[in-house]
Order: sequence, then C-alpha cells, then structure tokens
Amino acid sequence: MMKKNAVIFDVDGTLWDSCQAVTNAWNTAISKYLQLQKNIVTLEMVRGFMGKTTPEIGSALFPDMEFEKMLSIMEQCGKEEEIEIAKNGGILFDDLENTLQILSQKYDLYIVSNCQAGYIEAFFDYHKLGHYFKDYENSGRTGKPKGENIKLILQRNPIAKAVYIGDTQGDYEATKIAQIPFIYAEYGFGTVNASVPSVKNMKQIPSQVDSILQS
Repeated sequence: MMKKNAVIFDVDGTLWDSCQAVTNAWNTAISKYLQLQKNIVTLEMVRGFMGKTTPEIGSALFPDMEFEKMLSIMEQCGKEEEIEIAKNGGILFDDLENTLQILSQKYDLYIVSNCQAGYIEAFFDYHKLGHYFKDYENSGRTGKPKGENIKLILQRNPIAKAVYIGDTQGDYEATKIAQIPFIYAEYGFGTVNASVPSVKNMKQIPSQVDSILQS
C-alpha cells in the first residue's frame, strides 16, 4: 500500500471546545454518585484538566479518595459526557471543517487524544466530521500515554511522514516520544515551553503543515 503524509490532531483545545458540556456532565455524575446538592466542578477547572488522562484528572479532583472509587466516579463522568455531547455537542473552532477539507486533499488525517473511549465517537456523531479521519486512538481505549498512541497510529497505517497538532506541553512531549514534528495551536487551552512552529488560528494550519511535510 502506498504511504501518504499525515496530520494527526489532538481534540480538546485543537479541534473544539467542549468544556461547558464536560463541566455540566461531570457535575451531574458527581452529584448522583456522591449525592451532593451543589456543583463542585467549574469551567475553569475543566479547562485546566484538558489534555490530561482520566486517572490524572480523577486524582486531582479527589486526591484523598480510594483509587478504585475515584475511577468509578470518573467512569460515570465519562458516560455523562457522552450523553451531554450527544445532545449538545461542543464549540467547533472557527474554520474547522474548511481546514479539514483543505488538508484532506493532500494528507490523511488522524486523531490521538488522552480522552476516554467513546469521546471521539461522540464528537464525530454530533458534528458529522468522522469521514475526514482515517483512524483515531485514545488512552481510554488502550491504557497507553499519548506518545505511545501516536506510535500505534504510525504503525498500523500507511504513513510516510506525519506531524502532530496540539495545544499543551504534554502534546509536545508526546511527539518527542513518537519522534514526529509538532505544531502548537496557540488558540487552544495550554502553553508550550519550546521553540516550535505555531498557528494562531485554523486558517494558518494548512500552510504550516505544508512547510513541514513538503520540505
């Protein structure tokens, strides 16, 4: 099979903003599980958690809780997320679909995220964007960190060269593990402490990708 150059995307802070939906879902799940009458998760907290794995988020939310109980609560949070996103979706970043259309004419597109299993599928189902992507992977499905999941995508698909686009330091560190170039999405939620190519909005992505993959 002929190999093709590829663009691999992070999801949260790179393709869309689902923070309000996630905040609503987590508060619903936590209130049911712990029988609380008030919301304990804020939008600001969720923004700070974006890009982290489910166990990392759970440990931050419930530092004194037994690990298995914490994971059980976070599993319920994930289920509520899927319900909330199925109903209301998230906020797509400006020019997302047009950018995907442009990129897909030259490159194969993929997703690798630290989200739970079912989250990317909910994103695809609500916004009808799944047909742009050849494959995807997440830590919820594999139990592996992002760098290893990028490697999985590279191994099981006919990819010649690839670049990863994300918005956090963790995203950048993952590309070092996978040994592929990185583009920093400045418009996202996080920061990157490294001198790397960057974009201020979606419209700048195709030219930045071209400069890396066609050099």
